[in-house]
Amino acid sequence: MSALTGAGPLLHTSLRHERRSFAPWIALATLLSTSSVLFYPVIFPNLVDRLALAVAVGSNPALGLLFGPAFDLSTADGFNAWRSLALAGFLTAIGAIFTVVRTTRGQEDSGQAELLASGVMGRGTRLATGVGLGLLGALAVGLIAGIATGLCGGGWESSMLLAATFTATGWMFTGIAAITAQLGADSRTASSLAVGTLAVLFLLRGFAYSHSAPSWTIWANPLGWMTETRPASGDHWWPLLLALALTVVTLTIAFALQARRDFGQGAIPSRPGPARGRVRSTWRLALRINTGPLLTWTIAFIALGTVFGYFTTSIHDILREDSAVARVLAAGATTPEELTAAFIVTILSLVGILAAIPGVQTMLRVRTEEIEDRVEPLLAGAISRPRYYAGNVLIALIAPTAYTLIAGTAIAWLASGADIGVGFADTLLQAVVTVPAVWTVVAISIAVIGAHPSAPIAAWAGVLLSYVLTILGPTFKLWDSILAISPFWHVPRVTETDPAWWGLVWISIPTFLFITIGFVGFRRRDLAR
Repeated sequence: MSALTGAGPLLHTSLRHERRSFAPWIALATLLSTSSVLFYPVIFPNLVDRLALAVAVGSNPALGLLFGPAFDLSTADGFNAWRSLALAGFLTAIGAIFTVVRTTRGQEDSGQAELLASGVMGRGTRLATGVGLGLLGALAVGLIAGIATGLCGGGWESSMLLAATFTATGWMFTGIAAITAQLGADSRTASSLAVGTLAVLFLLRGFAYSHSAPSWTIWANPLGWMTETRPASGDHWWPLLLALALTVVTLTIAFALQARRDFGQGAIPSRPGPARGRVRSTWRLALRINTGPLLTWTIAFIALGTVFGYFTTSIHDILREDSAVARVLAAGATTPEELTAAFIVTILSLVGILAAIPGVQTMLRVRTEEIEDRVEPLLAGAISRPRYYAGNVLIALIAPTAYTLIAGTAIAWLASGADIGVGFADTLLQAVVTVPAVWTVVAISIAVIGAHPSAPIAAWAGVLLSYVLTILGPTFKLWDSILAISPFWHVPRVTETDPAWWGLVWISIPTFLFITIGFVGFRRRDLAR
């Protein structure tokens, strides 16, 4: 029997069951690309508006850190390449990672893999199926996004090249996810390893371009290869061959590891808990369950704060390198200190959005524990539902607070040591006033898991909306009434003469309402069966 026996029928069946899982990633990438070419002529109709856009992008290096370099903002295709290449590629990679891990290690964790293995199936069939789903899903993102962008008015060559970078990024991380699925002790660890790799490479790419780093730092980063295709400002197709080669190499390694791995085990084994001892409170139980991710996120935010802090120390040099921004500064329309303050607000808002992610994950873990029948035995004893839920909510709110302050302290310490007109106290206070907005985002997941957990994807609504409105919204000149939906829009700027402190009150009201909905819903609804 071949190692891939039964791969064809299993892939066909899996496509029927998993075809909807990639739909959100296809929709997001397509919407991001098509909206750019459709609305660019409306929002930036003349040369003055387009020069103003170039100044706005250049004056806030945080945008370059997230979206990469803006090679050409004078055309719709150039604007689309800047706005979509990094972000849509990131989304496609996330979709590929989740698909591969869910259909490989996820099936082993749930017991489905053992049931499948009882039939006529080769050892590598399930991995081949998961990889096939990841490759096909990424290919669908590229084809649909590219064709839709071309039909909406984008140049066909630049649109298809841009869409090809989405597919290539998804393929590379299909291979990386296939490797981490063999390394992690469970699907959660495997996903964390793959997503962590993606996040590090994404951040390093933005940092390298923003700091005009040596060219080898860009070519050493697979995501840098995608940027160097330069859709609409060069149209280089050959870097895609590097992505294809990396995909082949990573998949070869993944199948080699899979052939030597014990079923249900990983190269990185999980550590058993203490032989004795008991958990005396629900929040300690939640803390023990989430100890691994909490430690990982703590290290991540220490590194993130250090990188962002170092980035902030060279803000003046970065601004001077942009000719359009330099002309504005020379004309006295604004000052470097004002631009630096705006940059710090943006970067701390980004830190806050990222800090909300582990809070949402903590609440989703509540649902996982419930589905795996580990909550009902606890509630059958003396622990009440509100008490159990409160322990998890406490961790979900405290952890993001700590992460925001850890990164904020690192940024404040490094920025205050440089001669850029930024004080330690003001920067740290800006991080502190960002925390209530983080709570609002996490509170949405508290409401969803408590009241309507059958739609767990809705728990991410706060993170997604905050990112779109806070980071993407200004590039489309959205009205303040729309931008105000994001809680981060209401965070006061502490360096202003009269900060809008009332904004913290306004975002605290929905936070209280969401948390109340979560507790009431969890107390009244049935547990998962």
